[in-house]
Amino acid sequence: MIKRWMVRWTLAAAVLLGSGTAVAAEGSATLLQAGNDLGDRASLQRGAQLYMNYCSGCHALKYLRYSRIAQDLGLSEEEVMNNLNFTGAAVGDPVPVTLPADQAEKWFGKMPPDLTLIARVRGTDWLYTYLKSFYLDSSRPLGWNNALFPNVSMPNPLWEMQGLQHPVLGKPETEGGDPKVVGLELRTPGNVDAGQFDQAVRDITNFLEYAGEPAALKREKLGIWVILFLALLTFLVFLLKKEYWKDVH
Repeated sequence: MIKRWMVRWTLAAAVLLGSGTAVAAEGSATLLQAGNDLGDRASLQRGAQLYMNYCSGCHALKYLRYSRIAQDLGLSEEEVMNNLNFTGAAVGDPVPVTLPADQAEKWFGKMPPDLTLIARVRGTDWLYTYLKSFYLDSSRPLGWNNALFPNVSMPNPLWEMQGLQHPVLGKPETEGGDPKVVGLELRTPGNVDAGQFDQAVRDITNFLEYAGEPAALKREKLGIWVILFLALLTFLVFLLKKEYWKDVH
């Protein structure tokens, strides 16, 4: 069972993706392929659970309602309210943040950003790579850094699962500059193996892609019928054309 207290305290530092306190330029790390699949309902369900446990403490999904999650992910409203709702919100409400506004102002100077559209803004490969790119850095206020987004104001929300990564340093890009991070090394394993961790990150990424455009699930299903209809229409038009032109010499 995922520890809910991790949401309140480990993620208390909050992801500030693109926010005012995360002003450093992004790194040049090669993006990994997320390989997520919106058609994998089990992955979406796992991703929803992981998101609610690890991310919703500091980040709202203000454009996505609990009732819509139940409908799209094949869950009952009771299952959603009992297992995915930690705030006491109504089933018809958007997913709120559990972090009090006054504490957010005290700790970060502003409320951490809503993540409903983050997958559409950043892309799924970026999100997948970002969540796998945290490493220990004693020079940072929270003790963490990120190879893809240097100096982002966030600890590793999944450190217990992943373990502790350390940077592999290369030569500085400029004379007298800081050494460049050329790789990451996992020195302390987490409580799941590498394959399970990769799947967890993929599930979260999958859920966030769904959250950015819930209609995509139905659109893709309808698309098959639209293509079949157009194919049938084309055949009928072809037959009609032959009928009209059969007496034309």
